[in-house]
Amino acid sequence: MTLPIIRLSPEDSVVIARVALLPGTPVADGVTTSERIPAGHKVAIRAHAVGEPVRRYGQIIGFATRDIAPGQHVHTQNCGMGDFARDYAYGVDARPTEMIDPPARFQGIRRPDGAIATRNYIGILTSVNCSAHVAAMVADAFRRNPFTGDDPLADFPHVDGVVALTHKTGCGMTQKEPLALLRRTLGGYARHPNFSHVIVLGLGCEVNQIGGLMEEQRLAGRLKAMDIQTMGGTRRTVAAGIDFVREVLAEANQARRESVPASALKIALQCGGSDGYSGISANPALGAASDLVVRHGGTVILSETPETYGAEHLLTRRAVSREVGEKLVALMRWWEEYTAREGAEMDANPSPGNKAGGLTTILEKSLGAMAKAGSTNLVDVVRYAEPVTASGFVFMDTPGYDPVAATGQVAGGANLVCFTTGRGSVFGCKPAPSIKLATNTPMFRRMEDDMDVNCGSVLDGAETVVECGQRIFDLILRVASGEKTKSEQFDFGAAEFAPWQIGATM
Repeated sequence: MTLPIIRLSPEDSVVIARVALLPGTPVADGVTTSERIPAGHKVAIRAHAVGEPVRRYGQIIGFATRDIAPGQHVHTQNCGMGDFARDYAYGVDARPTEMIDPPARFQGIRRPDGAIATRNYIGILTSVNCSAHVAAMVADAFRRNPFTGDDPLADFPHVDGVVALTHKTGCGMTQKEPLALLRRTLGGYARHPNFSHVIVLGLGCEVNQIGGLMEEQRLAGRLKAMDIQTMGGTRRTVAAGIDFVREVLAEANQARRESVPASALKIALQCGGSDGYSGISANPALGAASDLVVRHGGTVILSETPETYGAEHLLTRRAVSREVGEKLVALMRWWEEYTAREGAEMDANPSPGNKAGGLTTILEKSLGAMAKAGSTNLVDVVRYAEPVTASGFVFMDTPGYDPVAATGQVAGGANLVCFTTGRGSVFGCKPAPSIKLATNTPMFRRMEDDMDVNCGSVLDGAETVVECGQRIFDLILRVASGEKTKSEQFDFGAAEFAPWQIGATM
């Protein structure tokens, strides 16, 4: 019989409701619920005095803001943030990774420079928001008409599509850092192996001049540059963009898949719309899959720095060196200063949906979120959109907002995204395919058109975390080989392109 509660560690002072619990439900020896506990939420199994830490995962997730009796619901009404000492213990848990030889293989696309692609798109990037509509007009000329069935790419079956990735910035920028960050992001996409060819479209008078972008990011010869003012306006620019795509379609269509080792995988790890089950089912299962990716020689990229806050001491223990661990801690200090400067708090995250799903503080959310990265060593820490060159588990600094975080990871070279969700996020990430992992069975069944994997099987007792992780890893190989995800079937992924906007807009 499946118990109605989940206790994650003997040290925990709360348990998680597997289903909604009525008053009087036994949850521990001599403890019954004193009120209704929503599914995914926490119930105290011992008394907490004001100021006493509340523990889940064997770690501090908050502090009692009022006295809590055994059997009471533990959430925002009686649990909040508080500071506590963290033992960073750099590298004490780092261990040699047991590699799998020979590694698994998938059907990837090998580019002339040796980079491995999982998709084959033609990309249209914009230097500034002012050219966004023109870029969309070019891409739309190659979109299949759902009403007539007319498909301009019907004769090019090895091309996955023409996609315009637009954004809301590129001008009105007063500082060097925001411009450098935008250019690093656009440069990462321009070099991404999932693009066979790339156009960059500008207006002509913007701060983010295409010439400066190409020089700073060393993009000469990698893309076709056009700006609306030089081309003579919208109509001529759209025509020139369409002509260029038509010219390169035959070349792009020559791409063929071949057997390549799983070491070519670079997986972006994301979570969105998290709930109280995320840290129990989908995130640990993705962590098990992440360990397999690393053991086969590949790379996994954990991000969302604000959603690692409070759990970073568990990652520094896995750092391959003190230097790598200190880079992660330095990011946390930067975010503390940044939020204070903006008049915000780190605990502004979790979102209302996260809290409705049972997550109370950022400490609790972070402890569950970091499970996506499994158990292997932390080998490197990189800036937003910086190229990821190390193999293994890498951390990239990004905000917690999913589109912005994933944009940075793909700019860094991620060729596939794994995205866990408890509330039901719908998300794509062109040019990288996005695999959606549901934390619970009811949501999976309700949103099956959008979810690729039901990790609620772990909660249901149908399989273990390790078994679910193996299932995810097997799907990763199939998707990397060309199998379409649910988000790709809906053509998600262009609107979600969102470079990090930092600094003042004038």
